[in-house]
Parts: sequence; structure tokens; C-alpha cells
Amino acid sequence: MKRLLVVAAAAAGALFVAKKNKDAQAERDLWAEATDSVGSN
Repeated sequence: MKRLLVVAAAAAGALFVAKKNKDAQAERDLWAEATDSVGSN
């Protein structure tokens, strides 16, 4: 039973990290788009 809880906690942690990275990438993409000097001419 403990092994199952450890596996579940590891999976939840991995999903959390993946979501955080995806959100950070989306924020960087949005910032790059908003500050792109080529498209604002």
C-alpha cells in the first residue's frame, strides 16, 4: 500500500512540474509576442 502511495505522489508531482513548465512557456511566448518589435511596425 505504501508503494502505491509513493507512486501516486510521484505521478502527481510530475504532473505538477509539467503543468508549471507549460504555463511558464505560455507566459514567455505571450511576453515575446507582446514585445516583438517586428510585428508592431
